[in-house]
Amino acid sequence: MGSHFLFHEATGGGAPRETEERMAEVAAQKHHGEVEEDVAVKEPLDLIRLSLDETVYVKLKGDREIKGRLHAYDQHLNMVLGEAEETVNYYEIDDETYEENLKSEKRFKPFLFVRGDVVILISPSLRQ
Repeated sequence: MGSHFLFHEATGGGAPRETEERMAEVAAQKHHGEVEEDVAVKEPLDLIRLSLDETVYVKLKGDREIKGRLHAYDQHLNMVLGEAEETVNYYEIDDETYEENLKSEKRFKPFLFVRGDVVILISPSLRQ
């Protein structure tokens, strides 16, 4: 049976250089308190904005789910996730008993691009 995974790694060894540089700059500003974050959720996408650079859980069409660090998103819910673990759930039918058996496959990718039209829900990680 072929691979059940839909998504491809970002090519070129990760995020484009200017994206990596910008992410590092913002992280440094946050660390030094130079970036003031608005923590109010006034619109639905504000919840996602507050989850930038945090671990999120994303449920997708086709019994797929991804847990990873949210690096970028847009209004269509296209996302770039880093340190991503994708889980694919599917059923196999036993040839002898004809029972459906739930199977799961997992894989880890340093960066994934997720197309927004397959996203069902996004959940921010619990802050501890």
